[in-house]
Amino acid sequence: MNKTIRRTSVFVLVLVLALLGRATWVQAYEGKALANDSKNRRKTIAQYAQPLGNIVVAGSPVTGSKRTESGDLAYERSYAEGALYSAVTGYSSQAYGATQLEGIYSGILDGTDDRLKNPVDAVTRKQQEPGTVVTTIDPDVQKAGYRALGGTKGAAVAIDPATGRILAMVSTPSYDPGKIAGTTDGDAWQELLDDPDKPLVNRALRQPLPPGSTFKLVVAAAALEDGLYSSVDVRTDSPDPYTLPNTRTVLPNENRYAPCEDATIRTALRYSCNNVFGKMAADLGQDKVRAMAEKFGFNDAEQDVPVRAYPSVYPSGMDAAQTALTGIGQFDVTATPLQMAMVSAAISNDGRLAAPHMVSEVVDSDGDALESFDDGDAARVVSEATAEQLRSAMVTVVEEGTGSNAAVPGAEVGGKTGTAQHGENNSKTPYAWFTSYAKDPATGKQVAVAVLIEDSGAARSEVSGNGLAAPVAQKMMAAALK
Repeated sequence: MNKTIRRTSVFVLVLVLALLGRATWVQAYEGKALANDSKNRRKTIAQYAQPLGNIVVAGSPVTGSKRTESGDLAYERSYAEGALYSAVTGYSSQAYGATQLEGIYSGILDGTDDRLKNPVDAVTRKQQEPGTVVTTIDPDVQKAGYRALGGTKGAAVAIDPATGRILAMVSTPSYDPGKIAGTTDGDAWQELLDDPDKPLVNRALRQPLPPGSTFKLVVAAAALEDGLYSSVDVRTDSPDPYTLPNTRTVLPNENRYAPCEDATIRTALRYSCNNVFGKMAADLGQDKVRAMAEKFGFNDAEQDVPVRAYPSVYPSGMDAAQTALTGIGQFDVTATPLQMAMVSAAISNDGRLAAPHMVSEVVDSDGDALESFDDGDAARVVSEATAEQLRSAMVTVVEEGTGSNAAVPGAEVGGKTGTAQHGENNSKTPYAWFTSYAKDPATGKQVAVAVLIEDSGAARSEVSGNGLAAPVAQKMMAAALK
């Protein structure tokens, strides 16, 4: 054979082998990545080629699918009472992607998840019937919170303390995810983006704000567990007025006539005495307060319910004055309503915190479980004795103190109000908080609730945890216990 022809043949053979190798690599190793690429139109076509699986609340789907009238996307997502459940479901949009449970379980809901396929289907990549996501949400508690929040800017979370099941998750103002489900909903999408109240933000999970005096429960827990005070009825060493360490700044009390000087923890929670908890935090030191806060869930960057919650933060690197301010839930302390519901849930559950979750199981089209979430997977936060004392003091807050609007007839109810500063020099309307628990002695049912009112439109002088947030919690607790 001619030498030139031989070299050319070898070169061509090498090119063919390289082409075959590259094709094999793409098919075997890069195929899945290319198939899942957000720019791959075939992925979107496959996602909406059949009716989507449903997200279920109390045995009934709160989602659906409807046939489209044109285009290559056969179906689009629809919602029953979309605004009521948007903080749970999120949205599934042909144009703007998916969030919350819709996003996390998109493969289950559109039938493309590999767990839905048998071995033959996995090879042929045949699309299967979609699965179902079963939530822990109680529709009565969800509706009670949504209606009670009404037109305010705020959020609420209810948890079963014994199991960690999230019974309600509400964020207002809300939106109807069905209005952005298609490909021609640009005006509705832009309206949501331009809305200054940010209805697309899930305030229950993803907007941590200063928790104000509700954080005093964490400080009290740290003081009791550390032995700084032996009970909630021992008088504290708390001068009134209290000057922040190494400063000339006096930490004022909201009620200047309250008996806050050297008050017991019970009295200090009842009247929300800033001097007591500011000095208590300074006496404990930031490390001990932070350690207790982290037991309750603060500083957890991987809090999944299964939607990822933004971390609630207890800061570090503070001086003594800044540490004192954290004792009243200010300085750089932030919390979500989920986090403050977790605080009350642990206290209600004898000091053990059950992992919060709002999905009980994920099943395939035959009803076989693909994922299950165990109830009652609990970690010790405080001793039973400390939890019992804190519950007793929280009951005093509701029965004799600043949380009277949370009372539920026939139930043991404990709570803590909070009003957090907002803006430079507290120039903006404060945030109103309430965290609480309720127990029905007749049935054994219990629930923990946290409510944040970010902005109610009320005058500054009318903003209080008891006036704005406690009534919302009361309605949610009553619904959970009935």
